[in-house]
Amino acid sequence: MKNKNIVIYLGILAFGLLLGYFFFGNSSDKSTHNHSETSEKNEMWTCSMHPQIMKTEPGDCPICGMDLIPAENNSEGLMADQFKLTENAMALANIQTSIVGKGKIEKNAIKLSGKIAESENLNTVQVTHYAGRIERLFVASTGEKIRNGQLVARIYSPELFASQQELITASSIKESQPELYKAVRKKLKIKKVTDAQINLIEKSGKPIQNFPIYASQTGTITEKMVAEGDHVALGEALFKVSNLSVVWANFDVYEHQIHLFKKGQEISITTNNNKEIKTKVDFIDPVLDTKTRTVKLRVVLNNRDNELKPGMFVEGKLKENNSNNKDIITVPSSAVLWTGKRSVVYIKTNANESVFEMREITLGNRIGEFYEVFEGLQNGDEIVTNGTFTVDATAQLQGKKSMMNKKGGKVITGHENHPEMEENTSSTTNNFNKNERIKVSKDFQNQLKSVYNNYIDLKDALVEDDTKKTISASKKMLENISKVDMKLLKENETHKKWMSLEKEIKEVANLISKTSKIDEQRNHFKHLSLNLISAVQIFGINEKVYVEFCPMANSNKGAYWLSKEEKVINPYYGEKMLTCGEVKQVVE
Repeated sequence: MKNKNIVIYLGILAFGLLLGYFFFGNSSDKSTHNHSETSEKNEMWTCSMHPQIMKTEPGDCPICGMDLIPAENNSEGLMADQFKLTENAMALANIQTSIVGKGKIEKNAIKLSGKIAESENLNTVQVTHYAGRIERLFVASTGEKIRNGQLVARIYSPELFASQQELITASSIKESQPELYKAVRKKLKIKKVTDAQINLIEKSGKPIQNFPIYASQTGTITEKMVAEGDHVALGEALFKVSNLSVVWANFDVYEHQIHLFKKGQEISITTNNNKEIKTKVDFIDPVLDTKTRTVKLRVVLNNRDNELKPGMFVEGKLKENNSNNKDIITVPSSAVLWTGKRSVVYIKTNANESVFEMREITLGNRIGEFYEVFEGLQNGDEIVTNGTFTVDATAQLQGKKSMMNKKGGKVITGHENHPEMEENTSSTTNNFNKNERIKVSKDFQNQLKSVYNNYIDLKDALVEDDTKKTISASKKMLENISKVDMKLLKENETHKKWMSLEKEIKEVANLISKTSKIDEQRNHFKHLSLNLISAVQIFGINEKVYVEFCPMANSNKGAYWLSKEEKVINPYYGEKMLTCGEVKQVVE
């Protein structure tokens, strides 16, 4: 009986285990399977430009708006200073590499950038040889051509009038007082009165009321210094005259290149219309400019056809003197980044994977679009030649050695809850919100819209890193803001608001028009933007306008700009960070 009970208990236990497996075993397997799926689904997503961004699902980067890409899950096998980019990130940033090899630089040509200038040897100043009042001026404006002996002005001079009276008196007694007569004639000659004029005064017996002034130089008026009615002193300048039949081409030569050049060296000058002029180096300044660390190299050019205008940009090409057909290691200039005295490139350390590492190098001379490399690279090294800035930004943000972070380690990017940036952004946004719309006429809005359109042209020029277009757009903006008619504003308070904004916009636009340095133009642009944003918000332009913001601009304090489209195109960094930013406000 006892044995029978044991068999029954064993049977019940087996049945229970079977039921337990039936109800819970599959669940356990399913749980394990689900956990595996969840683990796969927990893939992290990052931004190729901002690797500190980590998201659990794909989307857009909250900083620059680029599509997020799958993040690398491990970095096994990488050295401490190495980092890896995904193939997707490589494609998005258009990162390209090339193999370093020995070779002669094509044609051994050294390129220099220069500008056409007036020849100082042929510049003169037209002066007056007597004090008086300008009664008539025959030179209408700068740029006008004059010839030697041409009548350029008439002057009334009390002193000269008195000297003519002396001549008439001395002429009547010249038989008895010949020495006095000669002295009076000599006095007039000293004042640049000609023998023909003296004889005419003596013969007519009447002084010339408004005395003529004749040009003493053939050339072009480059600066007009007087106007009709002005009083001038003896020897005072009337205008500057330049003979532009011969001009100079001035080039900047960097300190480390000086030894490559000498007087008499052959040089080929190319203008913007692709005209090539072959000549020789005329002068190399013996004094170094301590601010730019350059010296001036000068070339004298024949300009009889007046094709070369002062201020025109030109390019010079010279053959290198000291290469001696020697094989040298060279790299494209696009591969090199600088900070202070350091020059760096990025090496691709694994031929089969996108693994990179920063390498410091020692540069020689720049020859054309290449640099000589004395130390740091060997034949066969693979380096980044396009997208170098993006690779460097990735290294910085991952705490690896980079251009600005020599030792590596975590760096502040300007996007990590920066209190100063947040405070600045909040304060500016609050100020924007206080700009209540004032009802004005459509005519006024249309005039303001012309100014806004010039601003957009200026913004687009900064996006393209084009300093010439930026200057041109700022000048056009100054021209159109002067045409805005304040009489269209009826209220005094409205007048005051516009006058305040107009003054600020003019001042900043003027500063932009007077510098060809892109960094200075962008620094002024942020102030221009703030004032124009206020103007558009207060007065309106009958058009939808987007107020956009980049947190990295203005030394990580952030900066605003206006746009006609919602798509972010950043004017503060150009191609370096084209889509960094976001829309903060829409003004209608």
